[in-house]
Amino acid sequence: MVPSSRGYALAVSTTSSPLAWARGTIDTLWREVVKFGIIGALAFVIDVGLMNVLRHTVLEDKPTTAKVVSASVATVFSWLGNRQWTFRHRRNRSAPHEFTLFVVTNVVALVIGAGAIAFSHYGLGLTTLVADNIANVFGIGLGTLFRFWAYRRFVFAKELEDASDKNNPNNAVSARSNSNRP
Repeated sequence: MVPSSRGYALAVSTTSSPLAWARGTIDTLWREVVKFGIIGALAFVIDVGLMNVLRHTVLEDKPTTAKVVSASVATVFSWLGNRQWTFRHRRNRSAPHEFTLFVVTNVVALVIGAGAIAFSHYGLGLTTLVADNIANVFGIGLGTLFRFWAYRRFVFAKELEDASDKNNPNNAVSARSNSNRP
């Protein structure tokens, strides 16, 4: 075990092996999932909270419009959080290009979320606020699965260096201390 600059003890491989590669890959994926989850939870609060505020006030009879507005605000928050924290080690595009890809990805996820609300509200006739919120949570869940895949595949798509190379003591003290991740 080798201590990193941030106080974590890390195993350092002396050889490059498939097991070291797998450990590094799983470690990276796990960190991305956790950070994505935290940003997503905060964006969820913004999205659901704002949708309900709008649904109770200026957009009382327009739940789909309220969803589009709330999701748009949550999207900007999410891009900033994911760009600066979750996927900062994967950034390889200019901010405007990355933001455009992020918005396109989130428009697809928004269609999934708004579609769930529209189907429930207009298609099934479930017009209560509780029904709208259940459909909203379901749509957000489906949209979240799509977003995580699309962010890693298209938006923050920089290929990471081989995880086993990061664990090789000839290349780095430790994978943790040489990475940009906290």
